[in-house]
Amino acid sequence: MTLPSYAMNQASFPEMYERWLVGPLFRPWAELTLDEVRLSPGDRVLDVACGTGIVARVAKERLGTGHVVGVDVSSDMLAVARALAPDIDWREGNASSLPLHEGEQFDVVVCQQGLQFFPDKASAVTEMRRALSKRGRLAIATWRADDEIPFFRELRRVAERHLGAIADQRYSFGDAASLEDLLRDAGFEDVQVKTISRTIRFDDGEPFIRLNTMAFVGMSTAGKAMGDDERKRVMEAIITESGPVLQQYSDGSALAFELRTNLAIASL
Repeated sequence: MTLPSYAMNQASFPEMYERWLVGPLFRPWAELTLDEVRLSPGDRVLDVACGTGIVARVAKERLGTGHVVGVDVSSDMLAVARALAPDIDWREGNASSLPLHEGEQFDVVVCQQGLQFFPDKASAVTEMRRALSKRGRLAIATWRADDEIPFFRELRRVAERHLGAIADQRYSFGDAASLEDLLRDAGFEDVQVKTISRTIRFDDGEPFIRLNTMAFVGMSTAGKAMGDDERKRVMEAIITESGPVLQQYSDGSALAFELRTNLAIASL
């Protein structure tokens, strides 16, 4: 889960998310994360806050016959996941009370860009620990603060002209020390957190700008209070005024920008 409920509750949003964001934005990080946890044949994998399931799907591609489970609170996101990969076990549920079978445990548990959205992070991490087998590996990724990511910082400032201050949940848990402390407090050992930067490229930046604007409007106090007509007008204004930022980060006809994430790897 990477966007607020306002955006996710729109009937077409999960398809838009999968079509425009997953390939260029989330798949590269999923591949990197699974490289870090070193999947082995026969591993059982749990993808927490799976969205449309890119981490679970990449894990399934690599494991072949391995058992892979994806959990998310959004039935709409899971509907897209099931359509794309019906051979994966998709379950609707909350990270603070994972829908596990009695005694069920996994060799690898991954949470990619979901932890920052959980109201009770400690409970969620405790649940991930419960799901992990002895000598299993946990991987959690959280974006760094958007003040460290110029492209997103500049887009937020454009949106704030219309919406006032925005507390962007996507970048709300970017402190590596806090992430490490959270995992150690939950009983994880050998916790290693590193910051990774990489260039992300979109062949067409306009759909990304529209989806990102939807997120800004949906997570802002002002946006939540707007009627449909006003919300649409404000969205279009933000999209138009974001044009110079988009142009600044254009690479020919494509969009390219640096993105930074924390990646924590831990074990029991």
